[in-house]
Amino acid sequence: MFAKIKQRFQDMHTIKTLCASAEKHANADGQKEPGAEHFVLAALELPDGTARKAFERMQTDPDDYRAAIARQYDDALRHVGIEIPEDHADGGAAIPAGAGIYKAQPSAQALMQQLANRQKADAGEPLLGAHVLLAVTAARHGVALRAFRAMGIQPAALADAAAAEIDVFAMN
Repeated sequence: MFAKIKQRFQDMHTIKTLCASAEKHANADGQKEPGAEHFVLAALELPDGTARKAFERMQTDPDDYRAAIARQYDDALRHVGIEIPEDHADGGAAIPAGAGIYKAQPSAQALMQQLANRQKADAGEPLLGAHVLLAVTAARHGVALRAFRAMGIQPAALADAAAAEIDVFAMN
């Protein structure tokens, strides 16, 4: 029982880290609230390394994900007739972090619900970056998925790679 409580506290710390990092990435992109794509970036920074290893298992550089996100936003603007100036192609202007209650975009809210459901089902297993990838790949639409596809990654294949990394982590 003590181990289960200890694991829950560790998972709460991981969630706090994910939320803070995702918000930092969103704010750096000029967005007030993080989306699922920002949680993927946050997962890539977690010390467990499972999210990075899942990308690498797909023979893809995880550091290319940020650029793939930016391309999705640029493509969406071009689709509605707004051309992005060359000197602005790196994203929006950074904004300060929000104050008060933590807020996230609907895609991030759905991701957090997926992680909460995972925690109920697998209370003994630690929350890893690869779990974030599994939750994101369960979605049907969104910037995060379009960015994966722009990198040549099929979400189902990334989910398989993430699950494999979770298994490897559990064996160690």
